[in-house]
Amino acid sequence: MRSTWPLLLLLLVGCSEPATTSSTSREASHDWPGFLGPTGNSVSTETGILSPWPENGPKILWHKELGIGYAMPSISQGRIFVFDRIRNRARLRAWDVHSTETLWTFEYPTDYRDMYGYNGGPRCCPVIDEDRVYTFGPEGILHCVRADKGELLWKVDTKARFGVVQNFFGVGSTPVVEGDLLLVMVGGSPPGSEAVSFEELRGNGSAVVAFDKRTGKVRYQVGDELASYASPVLATIQGKRYGLFFARGGLLGIDPKRGKVEFHYPWRATLLESVNASNPVVVDNRIFLTECYELGSALIEIRDNRINEVWTDREKSGRAKSFRGHWMTPIHVDGYIYGSSGRHLNEAELRCVELATGKVMWRQPGLTRSSLLLLDGHFICLGEDGWLRLIRVNPKKYEEVSAVLLKNADGQPLLEEPCWAAPIVSNGRLYVRGKDRLVCLELIPPKK
Repeated sequence: MRSTWPLLLLLLVGCSEPATTSSTSREASHDWPGFLGPTGNSVSTETGILSPWPENGPKILWHKELGIGYAMPSISQGRIFVFDRIRNRARLRAWDVHSTETLWTFEYPTDYRDMYGYNGGPRCCPVIDEDRVYTFGPEGILHCVRADKGELLWKVDTKARFGVVQNFFGVGSTPVVEGDLLLVMVGGSPPGSEAVSFEELRGNGSAVVAFDKRTGKVRYQVGDELASYASPVLATIQGKRYGLFFARGGLLGIDPKRGKVEFHYPWRATLLESVNASNPVVVDNRIFLTECYELGSALIEIRDNRINEVWTDREKSGRAKSFRGHWMTPIHVDGYIYGSSGRHLNEAELRCVELATGKVMWRQPGLTRSSLLLLDGHFICLGEDGWLRLIRVNPKKYEEVSAVLLKNADGQPLLEEPCWAAPIVSNGRLYVRGKDRLVCLELIPPKK
């Protein structure tokens, strides 16, 4: 069983080779404050990248060992916030982005153990909002600490408070901030559910819990869904604000301010051991959903809180399905969806799909299951095998510009499998991680 189960995380630190310069400056122009960046879709507005890359890839500024976990860091005001685990303690640290000097450390005990043998480190990246940092550990404990000192402000044990029965890979849905609320996919169950099989689990009205981001008090809870590994998406559609939660059984759309359920669209494989892990992709009043176990993808349209199907993969089989997203959230560019399709390593391929019709424009096998970051007309593509690629955005064909396997001074690969976390970029610096290492590269050369 375990060999056929890739981790669906977001899916996303000790000895070091620090940079030679140190700075306490607070760069805020292009921060990366949470999962998939400031706009929540793995898209950056930065420009001026080096294309093509030198033979050895972009310049390596530094690299550092990490504790166990699968989450990428988040970046704000010249600080990088790293969430990992050492032995039986979860650890949040703030570093200076240039020197990698540790500014502070916050730790707490954790006893999380994965059902399928994956490591017990964090799956969710830190969420930075104003002067606070929020973490959501795999055991279900939510913490809020001060961004400048790492002091604890409040915490909530969601497992104990809402009756959460451990999901396959623990907690892996990164919260989001909406106004004065922290929106969390919790997915609790009624008392006594620990003795019930997972197939028989039911919700208890805590699919989504909104916490006061300043105090941790519950402002509302809503929905009978169980949690998934997709993270909440906030969007304004036809002038109305929605919180979109691709939960275990399908898409839950709520009014994020009032906590009212506006619609529910069922979309989940019938297999017990299946999950939804890719975030919804919103384009105008349409929402693209994808999973890899059975159904594939669907494009739905919202009109006056009503759902209309534009097209789905429901009746297609195997490779005939338009797109089968595993854990990567696809990226939309000018009417086309790009992303890694396929559940297993031997079937994974990068695809470009026409959003309006589901037509596959091109497919590129051999890249392993991969993650994308979009900026400056290019995709940064990181394969789970550690290969880093620069790909030009092109709906007509796969157009690879550069490819490199990052190596240290001794010629050994820097990134060890699995490289499952999506790359991030902030102020010209690209960050990628493998099993136990974070690497920082100079993606955009400084202006002379």
